[in-house]
Amino acid sequence: MHSLADCSDQVLLLVGRNRASRAKTEEHPFGFGRERYLYGFLVSVVLFAVGGAYSIYDGIHRIMNPEPLTTPWIAYGVLALSAVLEGSSLRVSVKQSSGLRRGRSWFTFIARIKEPDLIVTLLEDTAALLGLVFAFIGVGLSELTGDAAWDGGGSVAIGVLLACVAVVVARETQSLLIGEAASDEAERTIVTALEDGPEVERVIHMRTVHLSPDSLLVAAKVAVRAEDSASTVVRGIDAAEQRVRDALPMAEVIYLEPDIYQESKADETDPAIRVVQRALEHTGERGESPAPAQPGSPRPAGPAEPAEPAEAADPDQREPSALPAC
Repeated sequence: MHSLADCSDQVLLLVGRNRASRAKTEEHPFGFGRERYLYGFLVSVVLFAVGGAYSIYDGIHRIMNPEPLTTPWIAYGVLALSAVLEGSSLRVSVKQSSGLRRGRSWFTFIARIKEPDLIVTLLEDTAALLGLVFAFIGVGLSELTGDAAWDGGGSVAIGVLLACVAVVVARETQSLLIGEAASDEAERTIVTALEDGPEVERVIHMRTVHLSPDSLLVAAKVAVRAEDSASTVVRGIDAAEQRVRDALPMAEVIYLEPDIYQESKADETDPAIRVVQRALEHTGERGESPAPAQPGSPRPAGPAEPAEPAEAADPDQREPSALPAC
């Protein structure tokens, strides 16, 4: 049953990959990349129901109605072959993950990785090897004691293990499905790229969200000079977007809103502002941080004075601002 659940999960992951690669449509302008997260969540359901729940049920049934083992050497042979196959699969998963882990612990890596395929394969293969250990112990104790209930106990242990793995997979894929921000490293890269030009004085606030494991949406408000003309702002925004795409190719969708920065109106409780502060503190590019907001002050920053109006603005792509979009 564990093998059936495992194979079914791999099929679901493949289906999710194929469906996520469909072209964008008018109804889904950002594409279907999050289907990989959806099918990753379905994996947790299959793993819990087919693998965990049934194994527990079967184990309890065997404890209540024990049957003597007649040919335990067949069980040992199957378990040994399974250990070789599962060990080989886990080795591939670990090898694929090593280049992305970058010194982080495995727990941190699983919590931060945006690839549902790696989350599932790492946890499932690890659970498979531990499950084989439980099965080996159950069969061994049944043979040594003559009590077949130990075999059922091994099945219950495997079911509990699979249920725990299913809960972890569900929790991680649910977070990705709802929408997770980019990694700290990616956020630092974006902020650095935006401020690495004369057009942008600073990044006021920024929000990111993964549309898929390899596609990122970036929305940021950037400070420009009040004396700049609309055409200058337009060219500056285009240049800043290009720098971000060059530095981080996965940043496929970028929306930049120009504004005039006012430090007194920056709200440090806004996560979008804290993201920028953290990125700048890490790179050491700026030591100061915005002053705390006064009660009733707007978030996160407001215009100090009107700038020259732009000739063309698209109200559907941005929030209202005293400096129109260009």
